[in-house]
Amino acid sequence: MIQLSKNYLNTLSVWRRDFHRYPEPGWLEFRTTAKIADQLEAWGYTVHVGQELVVGERMGLPNQKEMASFFERAKDLGANEKWLEKMAGGYTGALAVLETGKPGPTVLFRIDIDALPILETTNDKHIPQRLDFRSLNEGYMHACGHDSHATIGLGLAEQMMQHRNKLTGTIKILFQPAEEGVRGAAALVESELLNDIDYLFALHIGTGVEKGVFVAGTDGFLATSKYDVTFEGVAAHAGAFPEQGKNALLASAQAALALQALPPHSDGSSRVNVGTLHAGAGRNIIAANAKMQLELRGETTEINAFYEQQMRNILEGIATMYDIKVHYEKVGSAVSVPSDRQLAEKLAQVTKALNIPTIDYQYFNAGSEDATFLMEKVQKSGGLATYSIIGTNLAAGHHNECFDIEEDDMLPAIEAWLNMLVSLCEEDMK
Repeated sequence: MIQLSKNYLNTLSVWRRDFHRYPEPGWLEFRTTAKIADQLEAWGYTVHVGQELVVGERMGLPNQKEMASFFERAKDLGANEKWLEKMAGGYTGALAVLETGKPGPTVLFRIDIDALPILETTNDKHIPQRLDFRSLNEGYMHACGHDSHATIGLGLAEQMMQHRNKLTGTIKILFQPAEEGVRGAAALVESELLNDIDYLFALHIGTGVEKGVFVAGTDGFLATSKYDVTFEGVAAHAGAFPEQGKNALLASAQAALALQALPPHSDGSSRVNVGTLHAGAGRNIIAANAKMQLELRGETTEINAFYEQQMRNILEGIATMYDIKVHYEKVGSAVSVPSDRQLAEKLAQVTKALNIPTIDYQYFNAGSEDATFLMEKVQKSGGLATYSIIGTNLAAGHHNECFDIEEDDMLPAIEAWLNMLVSLCEEDMK
C-alpha cells in the first residue's frame, strides 16, 4: 500500500488555507479554478476549462454585476488570463485528464470547489481567524469543507503523477463548480468529456462522521428541486381604490400556506420548505409584487417529481384565483442515487488495508448532492459509482460561520483514493 508522509500535510495545509482565504460561490470560482488549472497543467495533465466542460443550462446564475465583480477580483489577484478568458460569463470548473498510454479503466474522481454566502466569524477561538487565513472576501466563506475537497483533489493529482508507472487507462479529476444549491453537475453531466466512465468516486469531509473514519459507500441523499417564484399583481391605493388592485402579497402568502400543508408521501420521506417570502412596497398600497424561494425534497426522484407537480398546481391555481401572474424558475436540482455496494466494498478493502477505520456502507439521509447526476450517468452506462465520507472533528456544523475542519483528515482521503486507483489498475491488468 502507498502511504503518504505526514510531512505532506504541510503542502496540503498551504493549499487549503489559500483556498479558504479566497472563497468564491457557485459559477464565480474564477480564481479557484485558475489556481487549480495552473497546478494541474504544470504537473503534465491535459486541462479542460470553460464551455468544453460546461455544456448544459446553468441553474442559479449570479447577476451580471456580481459576475463582473468576482471576475475582476480574480484578475486583480493574479489569476492566469488564459483560464479567465475561457471562464468569462461564469463557465467555471476544471477537468484534469491523464492518458497513461496503457489499456485500462476510465476512472473519474469528482471534487466540488465552491463556497457559501456566509460572513465568517472573527472570534479568536476560530482557527482561521487566529492563524490568519480567515476569508478575505467578506460575506463569503468555505463553510462546508470544499476548500479541503479542492486540496484533496490536488493532492491526489500530484500523487498520481508520482506513481504514474502503476497506473493504466485514463484517469480524470473533475473540479466541479456550484455544488451548493445543487446547481453545477446538471450543467456538466452531458459533456462528452465525462462519457464512458467505468468508475466514479465522490467524497465529502465531515457531515457528523467520527474523526478519521472512512465511509466507503452511502445511500439516502434526497432528490431535490429549488425554485425562485415571482408573483406579479397590480398596485392600487388601499384606501381609495382597493378594488383596482391585484394583491400579489396575499397570493404569495396563500401559496406558502398551501405548499407547507402538502401531505407526506406514502412511498418515502419528503420535505417542502418555503425559505423566504418578500412582498409589498408600503402599508397603504396593494402589493403588486412578491418573491419566494422554496425547495422540495424526496427520498426518491419520483417522490420529488410528485411534489414538483403539486407545486405547479398550487402556484398556477392561486394565480388564477387572485388574477395575477406567476413565474417559477428552477435554480437547483439533484436526483437520488445509491452508491454501488460492489465498488464500495472494494474501496473498503483498500482503506482497511491502510488501517483507516472504515464503515463499508451507510444510509446517509443528510440532505442532497448533485454528484448524483454523475453517478446516475455512470451507472446507466454500465459503470460503478460510490460516494464516500471522511470523518473529522468540526468546530461547528456545516454552513455555520464558525465551521472548520481538522486538516490532518485530508491525508487518509488521498491515500484511500490513490490506493483504490492503483488497485483498479492492477485488477484490470490481470
